[in-house]
Amino acid sequence: MATKRDYYEVLGINKDATDEDIKKSYRKLAMKYHPDRNPDNPKSEEHFKEAKEAYEMLSDDQKRAAYDQYGHAGVEQGGGGAGFGGAGFGDAFGDIFGDIFGGGGTRGGQRNNVYRGADLRYNMEISLEDAAKGTETKIRIPVQATCETCKGSGARPGTQPVTCTTCAGHGQVRMQQGFFSVQQTCPKCHGGGKMVKDPCPTCSGAGRIKQNKTLSVKIPAGVDEGDRIRLSGEGEAGVNGGPTGDLYVVVHLKEHAIFQREGGNLHCEMPISFSTAALGGEIEVPTLGGSAKMKIPAETQTGGVFRLRGKGIKPLRSSEHGDLMVHVVVETPIKLTSRQKELLREFEDSTQADSGKHSPKSKGWLDKAKDFFE
Repeated sequence: MATKRDYYEVLGINKDATDEDIKKSYRKLAMKYHPDRNPDNPKSEEHFKEAKEAYEMLSDDQKRAAYDQYGHAGVEQGGGGAGFGGAGFGDAFGDIFGDIFGGGGTRGGQRNNVYRGADLRYNMEISLEDAAKGTETKIRIPVQATCETCKGSGARPGTQPVTCTTCAGHGQVRMQQGFFSVQQTCPKCHGGGKMVKDPCPTCSGAGRIKQNKTLSVKIPAGVDEGDRIRLSGEGEAGVNGGPTGDLYVVVHLKEHAIFQREGGNLHCEMPISFSTAALGGEIEVPTLGGSAKMKIPAETQTGGVFRLRGKGIKPLRSSEHGDLMVHVVVETPIKLTSRQKELLREFEDSTQADSGKHSPKSKGWLDKAKDFFE
């Protein structure tokens, strides 16, 4: 009889390998040598059985300890089970491939169906001012919380859930299909391994109840559209003692009457009079911190942009304030008196004598239009 290879050598791992290392190595070998994937290679079945036996021994803490101390002699009495129909293969196969198909749980097929609670999302609208300086507000959210009456067990106080009679507490039922042993979630306990015979009157056996929760949320200065604030443990309660999920508050900025935000910079449109644009002057510009003086140079045109440094917002992850970008718009006077119209006509006549000097853009455009039509 051929000498058995060292189990660690079979799986290609070191003796200090973790449970996860063992599982990953076996998964790789099982996928490589499975008979279904190698129907024309008889040696593949031998390699598959060898890898399966090594996994069964090393994935069990007691068997692994015996093997580490006494070698193959320490585990031979339990038999490394090479037959495909045995329970040992079903447990090992289900434990590995259950992860691929959404299973998971403790070794040997035992599942306790502990799930983390769902994360929640809350959309919060805040003003630009609150985003710039930060604020604190209260929100009210509906959540699935642990039932206080049964402490999440789902059973009436004074009673306990009992072992599921269908799966004997494993949470899984096994179906034999040829040499495959396929495990599925128990349809009676839904993978929990327990049944509630006398349900809690508060939650009707669910272990959780829906309730509204009021939370205080701190909005840090500098948040922007789409930023998320994580409130750890404020999501929905877990199942069967699982951890609580988180709450994510997603920030949305309300439309502002004056400013538009772009990162740390603010943009605003500022109307100026015809005379100020032509002669220059000084105007007052609104900022988030109050008004500020800004000089308008003579001969300013509509669409000119002026920068007020440091008058924007300091973004959440920046140490410097952005700027305020002022876009000037020359406003055409309306509702003119007869005298005002007369003065404007005189002004217009005075500039026509040398239009190229006083209105270079208009002159240039007219010349291009003339060339186009000719």
